[in-house]
Amino acid sequence: MDIRLDYFGNSATAKYMKYLQSAGKVLLDSTLPIATQHLVEIRASQINGCGFCLDMHTKEAAHAGETSLRLNLVAAWREATVFTEAERAALELTEQGTRLADAAGGVTDEAWADAAKHHDEDQLAALVSLIALINTWNRLNVITRQPAGGYEPGQWA
Repeated sequence: MDIRLDYFGNSATAKYMKYLQSAGKVLLDSTLPIATQHLVEIRASQINGCGFCLDMHTKEAAHAGETSLRLNLVAAWREATVFTEAERAALELTEQGTRLADAAGGVTDEAWADAAKHHDEDQLAALVSLIALINTWNRLNVITRQPAGGYEPGQWA
């Protein structure tokens, strides 16, 4: 598979990418637990079929100390016993926020209430922003066919 667009080599997209990376830094510095952030990034990337982001975020999560057991079970989080209730709420919100076109009403009140039960307002703001941001990255990478497999932890730090 060939890359359709080198967005780092294009002045317009390179500038746009810097803004996205800055937004990501704000979220990394938020009070939303880093483990939750990694799980959200991985789950949205699985749903969207973004190999580049899966490569990046699974490696970053492992580098941060996430276990292979939990990484391997993200796609089956509903049946897995290795996630906290707060993580489950975040994963549900991620799925509904990523699959907006699949539900006429978007995110359900139940999913929102569950996320709000486990996260304070600042964490909710970061969670919603992260879901939006990872979906943006997924779409950029899938549309332009960015290849997976070559990411090294810390590469974009």
